[in-house]
Amino acid sequence: MPASPTAVDDYLKTIYHHTEWQAEPVTPSRLASELGLAPSSVTEMVQKLAAQGLVTHRPYGPVALTAAGRRRAAAVIRRHRLVETWLVREFGYAWDEVHDEAEVLEHTISDRLLEGIAARLGHPRFDPHGDAIPDADGEVHREPFVLLASAPAGHSGRVLRVSDRDAALLRACEDAGIDVGHTITVIGGGHVSIDGAPPVGLPEGAPEAIWITA
Repeated sequence: MPASPTAVDDYLKTIYHHTEWQAEPVTPSRLASELGLAPSSVTEMVQKLAAQGLVTHRPYGPVALTAAGRRRAAAVIRRHRLVETWLVREFGYAWDEVHDEAEVLEHTISDRLLEGIAARLGHPRFDPHGDAIPDADGEVHREPFVLLASAPAGHSGRVLRVSDRDAALLRACEDAGIDVGHTITVIGGGHVSIDGAPPVGLPEGAPEAIWITA
């Protein structure tokens, strides 16, 4: 049975996400974990994606997007992140409220409406969480970055991205004054200074969810 376009898009988007902010390739078992599916189901789908020329994969090896797969993934991610940005700017959604809405809308709005949204927003390059919005050609532009957990004491960098995987963590970061565009200086011991203010403790899990300029 052919895979549904929505299922294909969800796989490609997950593969794209995995290597967007780190270099480790995604394995079928990791893909199964991230999608919440049985490994056998993922193996079957990966084989279908490979047959369509969207991914490359060898037995027991990682899964990687082909050029065609990357273009399709970037197109879906462009839709998702433009919708998230639209909901925050035009409808007053908080940054921890937009992901699930965008998951639905990305599959339903027309290309015409999408490009109208992009034009109304001024063709933004980043979504509310700091993730790059691919342009109409699938290209993205990012500054060199480092995961906060890997930044040494004394390092200062501007917040480029806060992962949207955990809505509760997003709210905790917001309560601590951590948002895209603010400058973080690593103090050590789980403490940072934000925009030169006195040190504050980081919410649990934050160092693994925040990327700053290298």
